[in-house]
Amino acid sequence: MAYPEPILRLIQALSRLPGIGEKTAERLAFHIHAQGKEEALDLAGAVREVKERLTSCSVCYDITVADPCGICADPKRDRGLVCVVEQSKDLGAVEKAGAHRGLYHVLHGCLSPLDGVGPDQLTIRRLVDRVKKGGVEEVILATNPTAEGDTTAYFIQQALGPTGVKVSRIARGLPAGSSLEYASRASVADAIKERRKL
Repeated sequence: MAYPEPILRLIQALSRLPGIGEKTAERLAFHIHAQGKEEALDLAGAVREVKERLTSCSVCYDITVADPCGICADPKRDRGLVCVVEQSKDLGAVEKAGAHRGLYHVLHGCLSPLDGVGPDQLTIRRLVDRVKKGGVEEVILATNPTAEGDTTAYFIQQALGPTGVKVSRIARGLPAGSSLEYASRASVADAIKERRKL
């Protein structure tokens, strides 16, 4: 490409982001260039701030600017209930649903041997240590309903077995407002398997 070096560097940097191909990176680079200097520098500042100010909560391992994070520091949260999620964005989804008033534990991924992700790359050992300290009555496994998420949930269940803590798994099935005819076979099967008494 006959673009100036700064544009080429920006295209290369943007194309390394997940879900951003070369064409999209090119469009974004030219959009950033076309913005006013203040807007472009504001974007650069936001990226820098994420890398410089964010840290990991020493209790739940969520991303935060203060340690412990706001949820772990909130005395109104149920400390006996810990919801385990794969990523911080999953924690955000559970919080938005408003159905969980306990604490969290962020794994920072899921078990995936093909990708070289084993238990030591996740915060599973820290979760077990947290439960062993006492005060946790139930651990809700809210890993994603994928092969890797299910494997991770099973591994955690086995790791927590000796502690005696109650371990539950989020239900799976049809989302509210959906139709059976458009649901995947796996969703329908999970909905039948996870049925409950009325």
